[in-house]
Amino acid sequence: MPSKFYSNPPPRILGHRGAAGLAPENTLPSFALATALGADILEFDLHPTRDGYVVVIHDDTVDRTTDGSGLVRDHSLEQLERLDAGYRFSRDGRDFPFRGHGVQIPTFEAVLKQFPQAICNVEIKENDQALIDEVIGILRRLGATQRVLVAAEKGEVLRCVRQRAPEITTSFSAEDVVEFLDRLQRERWEDYTPPGIALQVPLTVGNVELVRPDVIAAAHRLGLEVHAWTLNDPVEMRRVLDLGVDGIVSDLPGLARVVARQFRGTEL
Repeated sequence: MPSKFYSNPPPRILGHRGAAGLAPENTLPSFALATALGADILEFDLHPTRDGYVVVIHDDTVDRTTDGSGLVRDHSLEQLERLDAGYRFSRDGRDFPFRGHGVQIPTFEAVLKQFPQAICNVEIKENDQALIDEVIGILRRLGATQRVLVAAEKGEVLRCVRQRAPEITTSFSAEDVVEFLDRLQRERWEDYTPPGIALQVPLTVGNVELVRPDVIAAAHRLGLEVHAWTLNDPVEMRRVLDLGVDGIVSDLPGLARVVARQFRGTEL
């Protein structure tokens, strides 16, 4: 059963950091491209600045994706906006088509305003009370609580969000997934209330396969969705769709959209 959070039927395409395989990840050009290519949901990550802003970047440092260095939280917003967020992006390791074109690290607020109709899947990357409060404040101030799913690996982050802002929808933290798998193994569901609406998981963790028929069937019985990340191979995409996943997180949302359309065609 599709979650009421989403208006369209699965399978859903989540543009991983926008269209990270085609444009600088977690930037406005990347989100625009993901939207144009048919992504249902924009997926991205949040960190705090030194002066209390929330910015969209995956790593806790700026080194991998910009021409700067150091921790995100050690920079002011003004300092971050002077960095070139397209500096290191390349599709082939030789050409850098976005370098020097004014691509910036965006603020969370800027992304929500730039894409006012977009469903967003945001991961809070740090267990920082000020960061959590600011994310909640932005969502409420912009009237975006009903179109943004909040994710986090750390259980304490999502517990805080759920306690302080019960109107905001969340996914499962890593410990939520562990509890789900433990209950599945023991078939203990009588006292279980799902803490979120979606298990967003990789195909495997170590030697444990997470995207498998019994996990998906149990999730669906509870009204939950299963989103698999991060898939860029069409054969792998089709395989998980055949298993019954509800969403694919991909750096190549256009390719994932084509595979999903082909899959839907075979189901008609």
